[in-house]
Amino acid sequence: MTDFALARRNMVEGQLRPNRVNDAGLLAALGELPRERFLPEGLRSVAYADDDVPLGGGRFMMEPMVLARLIQVLQPQAEDKAMVVAAGRGYGAAILARLAKSVVAVEADAGLAEAARHVLRDLGVTGVQQVVGDAEQGAAASGPYDIILIEGAVHEVPKAIADQLAESGRLATVVADPSGALGVAHLFVKQGGVVSGRPLFDAGTPPLPGFARPVRFAF
Repeated sequence: MTDFALARRNMVEGQLRPNRVNDAGLLAALGELPRERFLPEGLRSVAYADDDVPLGGGRFMMEPMVLARLIQVLQPQAEDKAMVVAAGRGYGAAILARLAKSVVAVEADAGLAEAARHVLRDLGVTGVQQVVGDAEQGAAASGPYDIILIEGAVHEVPKAIADQLAESGRLATVVADPSGALGVAHLFVKQGGVVSGRPLFDAGTPPLPGFARPVRFAF
């Protein structure tokens, strides 16, 4: 039987700290939140693997190190309003609920959203509002947001989501390489009404299904 508490400590000490995840509040959340509970029972043994965990339908639970570094670069504050896009079974939303004032979790797959609802309730996680709908559209009615996490790779950040950033808001995601090569994690910041981004680190995060590829013109 897997010792999940030990696996969680090993994740923090062996995967996160060596990869420059050093925010005390974030490490505490990751060290206490039972990641395995956010997976179907048959996948719980690989909850703390240093890899993305397939959930079916082209969806994955993001690799712990990549997710942790994306959340860390967002620098969540206790007064922040957050949105998680493609929230899946709710793990990223649950982490941010420990660090921010409120979280809106947007998920297109009703089955994943229902699984998230159950686990969040069972673990007593509060401050998460779930929205089932087109992830590419975000949840403008509850915005704007101080921080946005897209929990998967996209070929480009949809304008509808970028528009939901508050002034000085931060957005983190992995931008997939069009060739299928390794993607690159990015941080986007809104300043003066303009959203601009910078690359952070390489990440092999699979692209999210349902997000449109950018149009390329051939001449």
